Amino acid sequence: MSRLSANLAELFGKLDLLFHIGALQHFFSREQNIAMQGDQERHHRYIQALDALEFKAPPKSVGFETIINHLKKQGVLRFEEIFELLKVVRYFRLMRNQNFAGLIGEWMETIVIPEVFSEIEEYFDYEGNFIESRDDELYKIAQRIKAIKAEINDSIKRLFHTQKLTPYLVDTQIHYINDEECLLVRGGFNHVLKGSVVGRTGAGFFYVAPDALLRAKEQLRYVLQERETKLYEYAKRFSAKLSNLVLFIGFIDREFDRYDHYQARVLFARAHDFAILKPQNNSDIVLEEFSHPAIHKPKPISVDWSSNLLMITGVNAGGKTMLLKSLLSAALMAKYLIPMKINPHKSRIGSFKRIEAVIDDPQSVSNDISTFAGRMVQFSHLFEHKSALVGVDEIELGTDSDEAAALFAVLLDELIKRGQKIIVTTHHKRLAALMADRDDVELMAALYDEERRVPTYEFLQGVIGKSYAFETAMRYGINPAIITRAKSLYGENHEKLSVLIERGSELERELKRKNKEVDERLEALKAQERDLKEAREHLRVELDSEKSKLRAGYDAAIREAKEAARGHNMAAIHRQLNKANAKLPKPEPIKIGSPEPIKYEVGQAVKYRTQRGTVVSVGAKDAMIEVEGMRLRVKLTDLKPSGNIPKKPKVTITSQVEQKSGLKLDLHGLRAEEACEKMDKFLSDALLQGFDEVLIPSKSFLKPIRVSRVLPMLLPTWGDLGRKSFVFNYPFFSVRPHQV
Repeated sequence: MSRLSANLAELFGKLDLLFHIGALQHFFSREQNIAMQGDQERHHRYIQALDALEFKAPPKSVGFETIINHLKKQGVLRFEEIFELLKVVRYFRLMRNQNFAGLIGEWMETIVIPEVFSEIEEYFDYEGNFIESRDDELYKIAQRIKAIKAEINDSIKRLFHTQKLTPYLVDTQIHYINDEECLLVRGGFNHVLKGSVVGRTGAGFFYVAPDALLRAKEQLRYVLQERETKLYEYAKRFSAKLSNLVLFIGFIDREFDRYDHYQARVLFARAHDFAILKPQNNSDIVLEEFSHPAIHKPKPISVDWSSNLLMITGVNAGGKTMLLKSLLSAALMAKYLIPMKINPHKSRIGSFKRIEAVIDDPQSVSNDISTFAGRMVQFSHLFEHKSALVGVDEIELGTDSDEAAALFAVLLDELIKRGQKIIVTTHHKRLAALMADRDDVELMAALYDEERRVPTYEFLQGVIGKSYAFETAMRYGINPAIITRAKSLYGENHEKLSVLIERGSELERELKRKNKEVDERLEALKAQERDLKEAREHLRVELDSEKSKLRAGYDAAIREAKEAARGHNMAAIHRQLNKANAKLPKPEPIKIGSPEPIKYEVGQAVKYRTQRGTVVSVGAKDAMIEVEGMRLRVKLTDLKPSGNIPKKPKVTITSQVEQKSGLKLDLHGLRAEEACEKMDKFLSDALLQGFDEVLIPSKSFLKPIRVSRVLPMLLPTWGDLGRKSFVFNYPFFSVRPHQV
């Protein structure tokens, strides 16, 4: 069985974990300390890796300390000790031959077994018996021993049939007393049987070793001695070979100890559906569905405790002490990677260098120490440690509650300053009220079912609980009349005071909780405001960048246009204009969610750009609208519904055109500006009078060209004539309007 240090055994006992540890010990192969030395993080990784594999439990074994000491002194090992080595070697060879992947496979690869063990293994079977048939001399000795024993049995059987001895025989069986073949006979046998009395029964019968077997027994002793001499030679030879492998034996002994820790925990967890939690690098304790192993049919508990001090109050016999033990037990089992009943996915347990349980009544008559004095001695020892998890049950035990409340409030404050995490149970609300206003204190109350008058064994965080002393006394058989007298003696004022303390504490905790929520929301709003400012600044930078790009593109386009204007070459002008137009940045359309299309009806009032009108007809993608007496065909996407239907205005068009004559314009001898002005007026008059063709003599045009390319420059006021095209003909040119 595994060993426990005195302090650790005492702590396990206080927390009611000895039975749980004893159940774990049955899965160990050899006796050793249950605490693993070294890096717990590393141990947990190997345990997880081993848990993912299917493997056979190792055989029961002993430590190799005594064996190693004998070999160091050139001693001779017994066959039993040699076989202990072989069991471990055979098991590691079996694990190595499994060719496991991952961490366990890599570990087994590091254990290289010397060939010497293979030579020795050939002489032992799997039960540890020496195979004598492998040696001819030992085989012959075994045959001689068998023959001598057969001769002894035959001699005894002949005695059974001796007529003189038959009346003295109690039975006809061979009895072995101290490895001697004996007969069970009655008194007076000495007249017919020579032998030595080996033993005697309660009924007065005698176990007698006959002298007739002395010669055969002497031969058997001689042969057995010869056999032992031969076996000793083998043991001596095996020990000589193993003495050269002391370092390897020490190495494999340590590796087996370590493996034994892993496999015992894995198999124990599998057998009881337990989980193994690794300690975290903090002091938080979050338990989800944890069950203390000492409780039969326990009610799982869930606790989230991250503060420095947890103060548990509430009903008597409601589970306060068991909750304290559960928190300490979970931390202790996580510290030593001991399997427990818990939800491993939602639980986490911090790491603590030391765990202290102040639970028992410290009174000692022999040492003349009272309950309160003993409690002070226990607290004085707590100040010797740092970073410890401490549990104190019934903290104000043994003295006046008001004085104790003030004293323990200061003591707890000093322990917290030393980095200790403390669990306290108490029935006195004075101490709870003194500590309740601290941010690093968590309150928890054991609940009571007032209708059924029994504890619920459930807990509520954030409140101070009532003790229900009178109800508990009644539940355990105290006369109701006595309870009534006690209540009257206690008085309503004390009861009201207790209720006020509980309610005040509850309200204070609720106010702190709400203030914390408000602070969190305020911080969230501030963070959102910061994000919006950053986003606005980012957009401003992007906008400035886009403005700079547009300005640069605009300036480049202007420069290209100016260069084109200086050239006075129409083809070059158009090329430069196209080039400048290509350099202008193209606006990207704003992508928005496509709204549902609006259905327009004939006669509906609509708005088109800045004008208002009515729908005349509606198509699939466009519509005909009437605006101020004119009809336009526009896209549906350019329309918007309008509530007002404009009245149809009456349009009267009058044209006073001065009749001009002449279809020919002579531009000879004119400068360019004069020619453009004159030509502008001439063409306007020709169009107004409806001429289909005019003549303008000019030698500058050597071939017909489209006037539409020249008119925008020659006739700036003709911007609305984009639907007309004209053709020049050499040596004259005719003007023919065409619909584009």
